[in-house]
Amino acid sequence: MATKLSVNINKIATIRNSRGGNNPNVLQVAIDCQRFGAEGITVHPRPDERHIRYADVREIKSIITTEFNIEGNPMEDKFVDLVLEVKPHQVTLVPDYPTQLTSNHGWDTIVQAKYLQDIISVFKKDRIRVSLFVDPIEKMVSAAAATGTDRVELYTEDYARLFHQNKSMAIRNYLLAAQIAKEKNLGLNAGHDLDLNNLKFFANNIPSLLEVSIGHALISDALYFGLENTIQLYRRQLIAR
Repeated sequence: MATKLSVNINKIATIRNSRGGNNPNVLQVAIDCQRFGAEGITVHPRPDERHIRYADVREIKSIITTEFNIEGNPMEDKFVDLVLEVKPHQVTLVPDYPTQLTSNHGWDTIVQAKYLQDIISVFKKDRIRVSLFVDPIEKMVSAAAATGTDRVELYTEDYARLFHQNKSMAIRNYLLAAQIAKEKNLGLNAGHDLDLNNLKFFANNIPSLLEVSIGHALISDALYFGLENTIQLYRRQLIAR
């Protein structure tokens, strides 16, 4: 099966919020992304609502016809309450802090094992699939399995940074992490700085990859190619193995 493309629409909300009003319309963009072929919609609400607002999440849930993935830090009670209210198909737990510009590291699944076990059980009681954002470190992926998570999402910034220098070196740790995930019966997602240049190589080399979540690069490309065409261009990178 081809890897699924989930479009992160946070950047659309950032543009809207910069001027107030409702242009661009985040809800309509979510509808259009689905119509144009995206197999999922991802949002990452933060406490200050600087891009996606909590109200957006509730509205998107009411129109979603494909997979809905909500990312965020479960140490924020407001986030946990939102996820339990909305009940998305998947919640991706990310250890970011309120002041961070973007997510830049994964969980320490060894040190934070007990906390993760407890919070994951909260979501799974409501039959919400859980994915943990992790660095491509074998011991972190291995320890993730003991938390009860369904999937891990590999943080791919290092891969993207090294890709143009040495492809084999860039993907090496991800291959090892993917193998551990497979051995531990963990589903595998990936995200952060994946784009039209590096996505195909990543997907081709990690056949167990179930889903990628892409926002910044895809929305940036859409400025040049148009949203519908851009979604199709990204899907082609995942289909053409």
